[in-house]
This record gives sequence, structure tokens and C-alpha cells, in this order.
Amino acid sequence: MAKLYFYYASMNAGKSTNLLQADFNYRERGMRTMLFTAAIDDRFAARTIASRIGLVAPATAFDATTDLYGCVEQEHARGTLGCVLVDEAQFLSEAQVDQLAAVADTLGVPVLAYGLRTDFRAALFPGSARLLALADALLEIKSVCLCGRKATMNARVGADGRAVSAGAQTEIGGNDRYVALCRRHFTEALAGTLLLGAGSTRIEQEALP
Repeated sequence: MAKLYFYYASMNAGKSTNLLQADFNYRERGMRTMLFTAAIDDRFAARTIASRIGLVAPATAFDATTDLYGCVEQEHARGTLGCVLVDEAQFLSEAQVDQLAAVADTLGVPVLAYGLRTDFRAALFPGSARLLALADALLEIKSVCLCGRKATMNARVGADGRAVSAGAQTEIGGNDRYVALCRRHFTEALAGTLLLGAGSTRIEQEALP
């Protein structure tokens, strides 16, 4: 029986790299795949999934109006799909997650969704919350905090190097805007007792005046 998988992680944990490796594995065995990525993510070329280590693959862009089940059903009719892979899955709507579950249950095609679990305020994205509720398997891709512990949180960094605690849930950015942190240092950053430079590779200051 096909399953819906949710691979979740903090920022810069290698989600896209893992997705592209899984895609390669399927295609290497002669299986057809279908890739989706969020149209809102404009950091790379349109309709492209790109990893920080240079791997790139074409993908179908989705937005809030995209019928994922319909897209997969149409492609599956052209030739059997071995797998559907979704990047930036936190941007899925709840209805689209339900569609992906139907792809696995009705069409019999495994779905691998990769995304963030929480935003810069430690709140669940609606798509991620639905995936946590429906996915057959939940798998964490681990990343590392600036202190060396496991990173589980995503801090949004302002121009002054301080963590941002208010604003729109969705703001596209990479190392220039976000730092992956363990819970302890995320809490300290939000409290204003920890300075974070955008793109930092270490903790710059444990206490601010």
C-alpha cells in the first residue's frame, strides 16, 4: 500500500538535497516521478527545485489554487508514476495535503513531502500541521544549531542581528534571513539576549547590554 511521508526539518537541513536524491534513486531504477515545488519560493529559477550543494531538477509549481490530485492523476494516466515528491510542503493548504493523501490511497502512488514544521514564531504552518495529522510516516531530517546541538527551530533575523518575533508567517529567504537554532537559543534569541547575524556560523554574543 502506498504511503504519505512527511520529512520535516529546520532551515538549511538538506531537505531539497534529500528530495533530489530520492528522486534520482527512483529514476535510476527506471521509475517515473513527478516533482512539485511552491510557486511562492522565488529564490531559484521558476519551476525548479535546487539544493544548496548544487543539485537541480525541474518541477511543477503549485500555489493555493493548484489541484494536486488532478495533476498527478493526469500524469499517472500518461505513464505509471513511481513516486510524487513535494518540496516546500509547509506552503501546502490543508486541502492539498488531503489531495496528496488521496494520491497515495486512491492512485496507489507514494508521496514524499519535505518541509518545515514550524515558522519563526514556533507556530505550525497549516500545511505542516495537516501533514503531521495525516502522514503515514513522520521523519525528521536533522540539522545543527550554532552551539552544536540539534536545531529544531527557525529564527528570522532582522537587519540589526536580532531575532524577529512579529510579521507575516511567510517571508521567503535563506541564510540571509533565517538561522536554525536549538530550542534554548531560539528562546534566548526571541527574548533579545542572543545576537544573531544573518548567515552566522556561530553564536556571536551570549548576552546583550
